[in-house]
Amino acid sequence: MNAPAATELPVVVIGAGPAGLAAAAHLIDRGIEPLVLEAGPAAGAAVREWAHVRLFSTWGEVIDPAAEKLLAPAGWTRPDPAAYPAGRDWVDLYLQPLAAVLGDRVRTGARVTGVSRTGRDRIVDADREARPFLVHIAHAGGEERLFARAVIDASGTWATPSPAGGSGLPALGEKAAADRITYRVPDLKDPAVRARYTGRRTAVIGSGASAFTALAHLADLAKSDDGAGTKGVWILRRGISGSTFGGGEADQLPARGALGLAAKAAVDDGHADAVTGFRTEAIERAHDGRLILVGEDDRRLDPVDEVIALTGFRPDLSFLEELRLGLDERLQAPVALAPLIDPNQHSCGTVPPHGRRELSHPEQGVYLVGMKSYGRAPTFLAMTGYEQVRSVAAAIAGDLDAADRVELTLPETGVCGGAGLFDAPDAAEGDSGGCCAPAPQLVQLGVPAAAEVAAAEEAQAGGCCGS
Repeated sequence: MNAPAATELPVVVIGAGPAGLAAAAHLIDRGIEPLVLEAGPAAGAAVREWAHVRLFSTWGEVIDPAAEKLLAPAGWTRPDPAAYPAGRDWVDLYLQPLAAVLGDRVRTGARVTGVSRTGRDRIVDADREARPFLVHIAHAGGEERLFARAVIDASGTWATPSPAGGSGLPALGEKAAADRITYRVPDLKDPAVRARYTGRRTAVIGSGASAFTALAHLADLAKSDDGAGTKGVWILRRGISGSTFGGGEADQLPARGALGLAAKAAVDDGHADAVTGFRTEAIERAHDGRLILVGEDDRRLDPVDEVIALTGFRPDLSFLEELRLGLDERLQAPVALAPLIDPNQHSCGTVPPHGRRELSHPEQGVYLVGMKSYGRAPTFLAMTGYEQVRSVAAAIAGDLDAADRVELTLPETGVCGGAGLFDAPDAAEGDSGGCCAPAPQLVQLGVPAAAEVAAAEEAQAGGCCGS
């Protein structure tokens, strides 16, 4: 079967999450037909898996303008822009209605298994850019191939969490211990899930917003009427310094700042013990079935009943291997974007304006957007993805002036400093180096300030997941 001319083809968007649906809205606004392919059974499938978690961005920051333009004629009611949605709210009040308006342009249960150029593998140069993209998908009815004029990969990173192992590989024994390990923030309002952690000792591995959220939820469980004996063990690969708990009141997203204070309060109030400078190399079974975390130099921790590994995510690039991508060797993000988000250098949260130029690859017409564009880097915000897809849609439409006119100012985290020096001998006494601020000072645990406690209580309804 011969492929149609590229101008007659849709733009294939991979993933019906916030960035993917916004990309479709921007393409329609440009008069370009999108086809959104979602592996899950419904739009927002990944968000549905953390529906219980509240975002630290407000409604006003997680609704895309082009999507709102599509929704308005359908009688959609815009939520209070100052309120903080949970993941469930984001799906029910925005993502699902948007998918409904897009209609047949969104195909669910369609997993992309490969993307290439029609008749050209990644080796062949001849006539390459004139060839449409070829997209292979798998669904309940079997396999299918589709053609596209361009491909926007907004599939995210949710399906590929990083392991608990401190070297980037699963710790020895990690896979065998899968029955006691989760890589998501558990929903402690679900009775079955709550019973799993009530009265038990749980290790939380990680130092980002998701780890803060898990610690705060475990502390809340410990303080409840039925939570006696519930204890968290916070495993940190670095020492504890001012940056450990985020920017607090200096964070321009107040709910994000409050999350770190909630994690500090959990430790200060005795609901969690902090273990610093520990990178998990092995996970062993104790005689009673509990887990023993083993670190470098055979350092062994007391047994825990459960492990919550919240060590970040990584992109699945397997179905893109026939495309010529230009990715940073460390972050697996586009090479022009990587220096702007590299956590080895900075974590301030203020990313310089970027769009189609920073998201382009040697393979013209393919873009990684949304959380996937950040590769393994953290601190992604929904508003970043919306600006990315606006620029990319303009570029696909040939409006390069609009594509290059990127205006985006992200709220600062209130923390600056790189992760590259966490192995330094003085790491426990503050991170030296970083991009734009003096080294943070040592934080004393166990002596919470009144203001920190108040903010921590507010953060019990905090959020995670980079939005």
